[in-house]
Amino acid sequence: MKVDRRSFLGLGLGAVAGISVSPVILKLTDDSSIWTQNWPWTPVPVDGEVSYVSSVCSLCPGSCGISVRKIDDRPVKVEGLDEYPINDGGACLHGISILQYLYDPARIKTPLKKKGDKFEEISWDDAVSMVAKKLSDIRSAKTPEKLACIIDKDQGSVSGLFKRLMKSFGSTNLYTMPSFESYLELTAAALHGKGTTIGFDLENSDFVLSFGAGVIEGWGSPVSCFKANASRKERGAKLYQIEPRLSNTAANADKWVPIKPGTEADLALGMAAVILKKNLFDAAAAAKFKGGFNKLAATLQNDYSLSKTSEITGIKETDIEETATLFAKAKMPVAVFGKGRGDGSQSLKELIAVHSLNCLVGSINRKGGAFIQPVKNYLEFPEESMDDAAKEGIAKPKFGQYVHDLFEKVNVSSQPAVEALFVYQSNPCYALHDTKTIKQAFGKIPFVVSFSSFMDETAGEADIILPVHTFIERLEDIPSGAGLAKMVVGLSKPVVKPLFNTKHPGDILLLIAKALGGSIGKNFEWASYDKCLETVAGSIWKSLSKSGHAILAKGVPEAPPEVDMTFLAGNPASVQSNGDGDLMLIPIDNMRLPSSAPAAAPFSIKTVSDEVLKGKDTVVEINPKTAGSLKNYDYVTLTTPVGTAKVMINLNDGMMPGVIGMVKGLGHTFDNKYVSNKGVNINDLIGPVIEPGSGVDAAFGIKVKISRA
Repeated sequence: MKVDRRSFLGLGLGAVAGISVSPVILKLTDDSSIWTQNWPWTPVPVDGEVSYVSSVCSLCPGSCGISVRKIDDRPVKVEGLDEYPINDGGACLHGISILQYLYDPARIKTPLKKKGDKFEEISWDDAVSMVAKKLSDIRSAKTPEKLACIIDKDQGSVSGLFKRLMKSFGSTNLYTMPSFESYLELTAAALHGKGTTIGFDLENSDFVLSFGAGVIEGWGSPVSCFKANASRKERGAKLYQIEPRLSNTAANADKWVPIKPGTEADLALGMAAVILKKNLFDAAAAAKFKGGFNKLAATLQNDYSLSKTSEITGIKETDIEETATLFAKAKMPVAVFGKGRGDGSQSLKELIAVHSLNCLVGSINRKGGAFIQPVKNYLEFPEESMDDAAKEGIAKPKFGQYVHDLFEKVNVSSQPAVEALFVYQSNPCYALHDTKTIKQAFGKIPFVVSFSSFMDETAGEADIILPVHTFIERLEDIPSGAGLAKMVVGLSKPVVKPLFNTKHPGDILLLIAKALGGSIGKNFEWASYDKCLETVAGSIWKSLSKSGHAILAKGVPEAPPEVDMTFLAGNPASVQSNGDGDLMLIPIDNMRLPSSAPAAAPFSIKTVSDEVLKGKDTVVEINPKTAGSLKNYDYVTLTTPVGTAKVMINLNDGMMPGVIGMVKGLGHTFDNKYVSNKGVNINDLIGPVIEPGSGVDAAFGIKVKISRA
């Protein structure tokens, strides 16, 4: 008899029920348990001294404090750190799985050099020498701008060292992967000025209007959101969820508002029109609007009447009016944006349209609302020494603002636009749209260097891999992001000695810079990364080293800033999806499956439902009306302009008709028996859609055709 995961759980529950009412069975089971523990082949943890080390998790932007329990020198358990200002003892599924990453089979244990289609081990001296030689050749050719770099985030000392190396070398072509924090800063810059970001005070809001944000599915800081949502009913707060699918967040909400994919910006502007028409806006807040507010108000009344908004979005006029009215009349309302986790493709028009609701009702810099805060530059790097080559390179224009601009430049150039590429803790060959095109670009770059702890799709494309310590093997400052109302910098500490022949990424950069010598070497004269961090974090180092964190901003800022409505005043067109299929394929974020680096831990993969991954097949969600004669777990082929995939289907009344949902985070192809060759990577099927006016990849989905496999 075959016992699948669901049957096993049912069998286990039945067994537990039987044992619970049978004292004899309970006693035999207890005796059996003691007896089997004495079998010689049963692994038993060694006894030893128990200790605890406090650190900070950097698996996601949530940046939660963690407490690691150790037996002698071996870490054995991870829990949330009590009284840490972000999570206060809470931990998510990935946080408690941290130790599995230490022993992950995909870990890179020593520097590697590609030879043909395989990698061979090399020494650190040889690896650094090869990288320095290539960079020296680029500088000798007087083309320093042909060094490009992709990093995981913009903030923090390691990112600061990559920026310093690029500037000292003479290249402006440094890029970060799309992230929720980058979208927060982009939105804040458009409405409130550069150098600002947005935090959301969910824990005090009495009405959260969410435009697809997966509040309990990994959006923002997951544990912080879990806590805010858990107290919602006790506080009498409401949550309205607007998205095409009945997600866990939508099911938990006070009201789910199904919407046609890609029309969220139109709905937000339609709600703004209702608020203006009913005079429900905050007059003091409206006085801070500039850049064509009157023109925008007139446009909203004309282009986003209830009837037009209803036709565009598929939502009833009464629901639009009622939701807008309830939001505006709430004491502490807040509208939140960022579909799913918020780190996938987003439309700037949508982000601004949603946030303009906060501006309109006076929820800016108010308890329970949205906080506009300056991006805190807490690090104090000394000014770089620039030689002539660096100055000439820096004067040349950057390939583009976003990482997809870099790959487009590489692909359209007949000669190598990039001679060398550094990639740090990022997996663009998996996480960006149209992975085939991204890999094509990697194939056109002569020299790729991966700074990674794990083998993944991007590391596999590298010429040299410089393996870095995992975050629990190294010291590092971890700034919070993810739209938190408070701004915290935590200190990640090494809780265990490095297991393999890896190095701290900061120390690797110091070695490369010193090998290059000249003005570049002079800009990296610290003896080690640890000494560098202590120096550049001088203003907060005492707090970091003593308390494990430093709070940069907490509470409501003093005064709301002005609101520049220039972008919306022109009423830019909403982004449309590509393709000629009859159905719409959209991505789904699942709390158990990270959609970027690193991939999921084995424990997380084992908790994925059969309705997401059955065996090795991706299961997509489809409404029974759309499925027609198809049945649960039938195989179908999905075809888009970018690719095709064979998947199973799951009939789900919670998915809007005409829409197919596919979970992100599956379909890895690198060598890891726990996560690889399981399902389909949805980015193989979705191509980028560049939004006019912003330049961001705003593809919310793609038109798809479905046929029986």
